[in-house]
Amino acid sequence: MIKHIVTFKLTGTPAERKEIANKFKDALMALPLTIDVLKSIEVGINENPSENWDIVLTAVVEKMEDVETYAKHPAHVAAAALLAGHKADRACVDYTY
Repeated sequence: MIKHIVTFKLTGTPAERKEIANKFKDALMALPLTIDVLKSIEVGINENPSENWDIVLTAVVEKMEDVETYAKHPAHVAAAALLAGHKADRACVDYTY
């Protein structure tokens, strides 16, 4: 199994960042119903104002090739588009567990 962990730093005021993060979270949480290679997804929105990152997601797929299938799926592309113009930074780690 592969864990795909991504964290995002957003732009805007704290209220704007929280609004975008919640919309993004809702879209991501619906993906396991649409993307068959996606075994599970967990999305967290940062609650600690002294930290710099806004969102973290952990997705689980069976094999590394499934990460690309997930990333290119139209439902994922639509969810990712919610961050357009709001993403300041992104970091990702994919690993076998």
